[in-house]
Amino acid sequence: MTVLLDTDHLRTFVAIAETGSFTRAADVVHKTQSAVSMQMKRLEDRVGRALFARDGRASRLTADGERLLDYARRIVKLNLEAVAAFADEALSGRVCLGVPDDYADRYLPDIMARFSRTHPSVELTVVCEPSFRLSEHIAAGTIDLAIITATEITGRNAQVIRRERLLWVSSLRHSAHLETPTPLALGQPTCQWRDVAMTRLTAAGRAYRMLYSSPNHGAVSAAVLSGLAVSVVPESALRPGMRVLGPSEGFPPLPPCDIGLLRNRHEPSALADALANHIIQGLDNLTEATAAAE
Repeated sequence: MTVLLDTDHLRTFVAIAETGSFTRAADVVHKTQSAVSMQMKRLEDRVGRALFARDGRASRLTADGERLLDYARRIVKLNLEAVAAFADEALSGRVCLGVPDDYADRYLPDIMARFSRTHPSVELTVVCEPSFRLSEHIAAGTIDLAIITATEITGRNAQVIRRERLLWVSSLRHSAHLETPTPLALGQPTCQWRDVAMTRLTAAGRAYRMLYSSPNHGAVSAAVLSGLAVSVVPESALRPGMRVLGPSEGFPPLPPCDIGLLRNRHEPSALADALANHIIQGLDNLTEATAAAE
């Protein structure tokens, strides 16, 4: 007898794979955690293989789970496209997202993949500019949403959805952090991280000189990895070959990096709301942390 897989079970399976957690997946698919667990038990019974291996609080896929994931994504995507093709009220049109280049590199692939699967008829336009420029675009109503570094200036109206450690970094293979004065590679004068880095070094009595300045995160990282300078990056931006520096090397602690979501309040739309939900689901690391602390 031919075994047919339930697309709802596969959708939940994909959500768990992408979030790494039954709890977060339950929020994504709007089910209780017990319902999600029951669905996955039935899916494992249907395929006759174990799909998950518990890794602490996380849910890691087994080798068979990894094999199923590609099929599940394609089946769910095709199902959504079929439904959208016959839905009179299916969302379509254009939505514009602003994001700094470093966040685009780290976060956009997952966000775009999720959004495209659920809204295949929507055109997504992406604008890459620094956070302060994006906040200006939002205020002017020229873009729909923006992912920004939330500061006192840029983040007044932002919904903070993610918090990461801000870290001093240098190259593993070089010793720029031992030089006096310390050579720095940072963003332009409007960059909040640049201001924080220089302020903390001054307060700690550590001499520094600005060696490289660029609005492009890739250029700043290149200066670090080539061993020319020290910089600051959020934890998720750490790259192979970077060394994290701390008080033991003479680098003072830095405040956390808050990542926020700005919305165009002038022209709210269902498309923007749908994209915002995908962004929050993909980036949010505060909800679970708050729940764990309670």
